[in-house]
Amino acid sequence: MQTTRKPWKLLLSSALILTLLAGCGSGNSNEGASDGGAAGSEAAVNKEGFPIVTEPVTLTMMAPDVGIQNWENMAVLQEMQKLTGITMEFQNAPKDSFETKKNLVFASGDYPDIFYAAGLTTAEQMNYGEQGILLPLEDLIDEYAPNFKALLEENPDVRKSITAPDGHIYSLPVVELSQHWYRNPMWYNGDFLKALNIEKLPETTEELYTYLKRVKEEDPNGNGIADEIPISSVTTTAANLRDIRTWLLGAFGVYEEEIYVDDNDVVHYTPLEEGFKEYLTYMNRLWSEELLDHESFSQTAEQKKAKAQENRVALFSDWHAYMTKGGEPSTEDPMFAPVRSESVAAPAIAKNRGITTGAFAISESNPNPAASIRWVDYLYSYEGAMFFNKGPEGILWEYTDEANRVKQYLPVPDGKEMEDYRATLTPNYGIPAPTLSMDDINKGLKTDFDLWVEQETQQKLLDKGARIPFPALFLTVEEQTEISSLNSDLSTYVKQMEAKFITGAEPLSGWDNYVATVKKMGGERVAEINQAAYDRWKAN
Repeated sequence: MQTTRKPWKLLLSSALILTLLAGCGSGNSNEGASDGGAAGSEAAVNKEGFPIVTEPVTLTMMAPDVGIQNWENMAVLQEMQKLTGITMEFQNAPKDSFETKKNLVFASGDYPDIFYAAGLTTAEQMNYGEQGILLPLEDLIDEYAPNFKALLEENPDVRKSITAPDGHIYSLPVVELSQHWYRNPMWYNGDFLKALNIEKLPETTEELYTYLKRVKEEDPNGNGIADEIPISSVTTTAANLRDIRTWLLGAFGVYEEEIYVDDNDVVHYTPLEEGFKEYLTYMNRLWSEELLDHESFSQTAEQKKAKAQENRVALFSDWHAYMTKGGEPSTEDPMFAPVRSESVAAPAIAKNRGITTGAFAISESNPNPAASIRWVDYLYSYEGAMFFNKGPEGILWEYTDEANRVKQYLPVPDGKEMEDYRATLTPNYGIPAPTLSMDDINKGLKTDFDLWVEQETQQKLLDKGARIPFPALFLTVEEQTEISSLNSDLSTYVKQMEAKFITGAEPLSGWDNYVATVKKMGGERVAEINQAAYDRWKAN
């Protein structure tokens, strides 16, 4: 194992059914046992079945915590200890400060045995993998992780996306092949549609403009006051307008706000694209006519929701419409159907990559990497994914037809919301935890509203050609260093200029000067670097 430290090269910076582990939960045989540990390890590892180890093993696990339940008291983790023979000592840090804590731990030289839901960036994986702090996992996967190995065989793009340029796999991902949204959808206020007798949703940018204009002028909330807000957005630490930008960029043929690859495998840097200029022009039109909320560059999500709950907002983004409007889930607030401008034949619709890297890693201090990889491999089976998603059977849910994986929910304790209660049972709540999301997990548990949302997604996004804008992939250490350096100034400049162009603080006649500045700052180089990385990914 590599123990010397190389100089840090990077600045520190986030439906498919598989065969269950043979005999899981049904045997204690040591047949097929292997040492499987680091030097000095004494606990043998069973390659199949439970328990995982022949003698008790204790490992340390670092993970973010949402603050609802202490991990040692979670039913899922308590049961995992009984099943596997592995005791986890949890080193949790609050979710909001976890990145800072993680960076301090890497700098300290005192590492946990396992990083869980750590959101390790590709840069961190390369940096700490190269230094030997994070262990390569590919050989362990081949020998001790049959579920995850099967996943890689059935989905080659997953292997390509988690393999670093040096050929090693340093972390396992979150795999959500059944979650299709690139970002939260936008939703129409159904009350306004009814008030304006809208029977067909807008299909073009002009039709959308006309609808938003009517919202502003025709008092659809019926209070006699011109207080309607046609479209509202928010500003976050990530970016202004991030919640609505992707859906409106698509009207001009652009899949993503920074980089995307076209049908000819050419990588584009969006802030230099003609489609981005058309988007800015359109948004400036909405702004100048007060169709885009003038507080969009300053307000929080909670402030936007307060306006919507006064029945003032016509179009907005959220996971579901009722989460902004308030009240109960409703099928009366339709999902936004992506519109197209005159310059394209069809809108560009972004689809979720389904892969989030950096969810599980093993450090050099781990005394038993084989036991660790077997522990997490269970989460990539149906049974393990179900267990970590919903908790043990009999608490939150039960089977009504186990052979066909059909389930029903059980009553939750009085005064508790279901999701809050679920968060007391399992760590897989609100964090990027390693697992495989599949449709069968929710088989029998979906409400009529859930099925309606799936239908809206299918008809308005998937059937209309939604695709992944750019795959999850690695840059080399040198490429990542250069990209980080370029983006430190570029991202800030582009964000500022977007706001200025939209609000009119900078006239669109200044576009050519803006383009020249972006090119001088390295915008074209960003595309070149990502093109090289994409070409490598494509060739693998």
